[in-house]
Order: sequence, then C-alpha cells, then structure tokens
Amino acid sequence: MRDENTVGPGQDIVSALRYEAMRVQDLDEVLAIEQASFSTPWSRAAYHRELITNGYATYLIGRLDGHVITYGGMWVILDEAHVTNIAVDPGFRARGAGRRTMAALEERAAQLGASRMTLEVRVSNLAARRLYEALGYHGTGVRRNYYSDTHEDAMVMWKDLGPPPSGGGPTGGRPNGGRP
Repeated sequence: MRDENTVGPGQDIVSALRYEAMRVQDLDEVLAIEQASFSTPWSRAAYHRELITNGYATYLIGRLDGHVITYGGMWVILDEAHVTNIAVDPGFRARGAGRRTMAALEERAAQLGASRMTLEVRVSNLAARRLYEALGYHGTGVRRNYYSDTHEDAMVMWKDLGPPPSGGGPTGGRPNGGRP
C-alpha cells in the first residue's frame, strides 16, 4: 500500500489514474491492497491462474504516480461480463477511484463484446451497494450463504451496458469462444 501524501486530501486522483492490464509483476502491490481489503483475500496463486490460464479473465490496475492504488477483474463470456473483484487502497478510498475502476471495467467489457455486466456484493456492504446503484446496477436476487468466511448472503446486481461495439459479438471479440 502507498502513502497518500503524493496526492493530498481533496485533490483529484481520478484524472491522474492510468489504467492498464494487470501483469504478474503487479501482484505484490495488488496483494497488499487485497489483504487490506478483504477478510478472505485471494492468494498469489489464484491471481496467477487468472492472469496466465483463464482466457475469459480480464484484470486492470489503476496507477497513480507509478503505483497501483486500485484494481478490478472480470470474466467476459459471450455477451456478459462478471466482476470477480474490485478494490482500492484504503488510503485512497472515497475519492472516486472505485467509481473510475468500475467505469474502466465497463469500458473494457464493452470493447470485448459484453452488453450486460453482473456482480455480487455483500448485503452488509452498504457503501459498495450505493456505488453500484449510482452506476446503474440493479439488485436482481440474493445468493444465500455466498461468502465462505461469514456465510453472509450476496446481492446479485446487473447493469445493461448497451449493444456491443462492432467487432464484438458472441465470442466477446475473442477467437475460439473467448479462449486466447
């Protein structure tokens, strides 16, 4: 995690964020944020598998002053994108980075041919639920006992992204049904 002093409180970090594909070399910074953000963080091996072997997976990182401060991931299968995770370094929360990371994921999902996007969120995570609702996601159901650490329910949320761009289509713009 980073010291937030480079960009001071109240300064616009969103316009300074630069997004790029997550690489294995980014995992130290990603895992520091992951461990600070989740009670059951993903392992290095889980991220490595996603980045190297999962042809449906797309992971983005947001850099500020050369350091990862936010990331998000999704699977794009046919015309649907499923957010797997999103997190912001605790020192940079409530400053628009989460909203911008979701927008970056949505943009990339649309480029890959997705016309809809879904995610699960803890029913108790009111801040995240409010963010997703503000971004146009709607609760459509509940997955009971979804989270293994607390057996908490997850709210399932969906958003229509619009028609896929030309060149998208049923394989999400990827050859072989989405496999690399």
